[in-house]
Order: sequence, then structure tokens, then C-alpha cells
Amino acid sequence: MTTDATGEGRKTALYDRHVAAGARMIPFAGWIMPVQYEGILAEHRTVRNGVGLFDLGHMGQVDVTGPDALGWLQYATTNDASKLEPGQAVYSLIPNETGGVIDDIIIYRRPDPDAGYMIVVNAANTARDVAWFHRVREQRPDLDVTIKDISAELGMVAIQGPDAEKIAQRLTDTDLATIDYFTWTAGEVAGVPAMIARTGYTGEDGFEFYTANDQIGTVWGQLIEQGAPEGIRPIGLGARDTLRLEARMPLYGNELGEEISPYEAGLGWAVSLDKGEFVGREPMASVKEQGTPRRTVGFKLTGRGGAPRTHYPVEAEGREVGLVTSGCFSPTLEENIGLALIDRSAAGVGKPLSIIIRGKPVAAVQVKTPFYKKKTHPEASHHTN
Repeated sequence: MTTDATGEGRKTALYDRHVAAGARMIPFAGWIMPVQYEGILAEHRTVRNGVGLFDLGHMGQVDVTGPDALGWLQYATTNDASKLEPGQAVYSLIPNETGGVIDDIIIYRRPDPDAGYMIVVNAANTARDVAWFHRVREQRPDLDVTIKDISAELGMVAIQGPDAEKIAQRLTDTDLATIDYFTWTAGEVAGVPAMIARTGYTGEDGFEFYTANDQIGTVWGQLIEQGAPEGIRPIGLGARDTLRLEARMPLYGNELGEEISPYEAGLGWAVSLDKGEFVGREPMASVKEQGTPRRTVGFKLTGRGGAPRTHYPVEAEGREVGLVTSGCFSPTLEENIGLALIDRSAAGVGKPLSIIIRGKPVAAVQVKTPFYKKKTHPEASHHTN
């Protein structure tokens, strides 16, 4: 990665490839990233119907090692990392002391049982997360653990879509069919040493490849070349957002935040209250016991008036009950959909809402989520932005 001389943001190792491919580049989370190439609708449908390729070089990675690495993870994050076998991964949250969320993350246990763990964090939060990790480390001087930000060392790309496994298999001797959902393994991709993971943020099947940053371009280029017969295309941030929303995957800063409980966000399953003490456990336990004052619900517009957007007010029976956290026109469903954080009393599948769009109420109805779920794929649960 490099720093842009204009001060607009950092560039991933694939920046020049994006520009050469005609991408529209925008500032995002301190980076200059492609928002779209041929258009959000076309790119979205490419992933749903075939295969797309994403540059995730802006994401952060943190190594957690040492004799007490697991104990520290159990204290600093919400899910139960003790259940991870070597090579497995789990979606989790970084809690604050008041029961809110600093970030949502994936914790990978390295395949070598003695090699520790790697945490993948969101691009916008990397520096803050690392600083928080060190602060929590200082709170527990009894734990022998080393925390290292390795973001600058790693490149990361994701291939997603129904054709992902077929194309990726052409570039590796690793049997990708043996890699289960939320697991990873060491191998080679396009002749480059890589960690091969199977998670995703689109609701489709696919893989993430982690390599040395100066070698990620080789992997990207070979995936584009080998996927040409299936029509592989690079995909920008715009389609990544519509894909993740259809699959009801949270975006930090929208569905998650320091003032939003995991239970309000519908992510209580990522909190293991019975694993022992951890940061924010008591307020989270209190919210679970007493019930949340707010709930995150899915909705679709039944009236006409435009697409719902983040922070648009939500009303029920003439009173304001909350805000839209994410919304868009769904290219798959061809409907306007969204998520909203609203008063619990107004929540319920089938109940009506009004979304205030440009000052006018537009009728909506609450629906089950995810909005889209690929029938042949294990239930998706995450990540990351």
C-alpha cells in the first residue's frame, strides 16, 4: 500500500489496475477505492449470477500470539474463541465498556495450533481497533500476549459468486471443496504462498486470499485471466454494499455502533455470555435480561417515492419510531429494501411503517430477513466493510 501524495487517502497495491480497468475511484475510510466500474446494477448481478472479484486491501489484520492469546481474545471480544479448532474462524465483536460495539470482526485461528490467531477488522476502524486492543492489553497485565498490526504486510482479495470455486480451483493445488465455510488453510494461489479462507460478505459462495502485499497483483491478474470464460469482473464498493444488504449483513457505522447493543442489531448470537468475564459483559447481560428498547428490522417499500437511505426517519402510526440504518434498490428483488433501528413496540414482521423520503412518508412493510439467501449455500453471517 502507498500514501497518496494529494492527501486524499492511501492506495492499495491494486490501485493502478483499478484505474486501468476504468474504475471510478472515491475516498473511502482513508483510502482511494473503486466504487464502480461498469455500474452498480451490472456488477451486483455479475456476482449473483456468475462471479466477481473484490479488492479488500484496505481491510486491517492483527496478529494475536503468545501463551495467553486465547485468554486475551476471550476478554477483549464477545464470541467464544475457545471453540475454534486450528484452521477455523468465527464472527465476533469488539465490545466497549457500556455494552456497545467498537467494531465487528472475524477471528481466525491459524492452522498451526501453536501459531496463534489473526483478527480481520474494518478499514475505517483499523487504527482505533489496534489502539483499543493495546489498551485492553494494558488492563490485563496478567496475560502474556503479543498484539501486532500486520495490515501493511498483507494484500487481500475476494472472489464471490456461483462460479467462484470453479475458477479459483484453476489456480491452486489445494482442494477448495474441502475448505468448509468459515475455515482457512495455507496453500498457493497462482504460484504465490497464500492463506485461503472461505467466508464472504455477499451471500454467495467464495474465497478470500491473503498474500504478501507485493504479490497480491499476481493473484488478482490470474483470477481475471482464468475467469474470463465465465465473465469474471472486478466489483466496486457500490455493489458490495447492495449485495451485503440483500444478505442482511451488517455494516459498521450503520447497523452497529458504540451506542447500539448487539442485541438491538440482531447479533446477540455473536455474544457468548457464559464464557466468562469480558469487556462490556454486564451491560450486555442486562440488555438481554430486560429486553432491548429497540430492534433492527427489515422492510420493503410498498409505496412509491424513491429509495430509502441511511438516517431517513421512520414513523409508525404517525409518530417517529427510529431511523433507517441501510437502504437501497435491490437489483435481485427489484424492490426498495432496507434495515431500520426502531422502537421495539413498533417492530414485527408484517407491521406497517412509513419511511420519510425527501420530507414525504412512503409506505413500507416489515419483512423477514435476509432479503436474499442462496439456497445451495450455508447460511451467511458476515463481514466486513
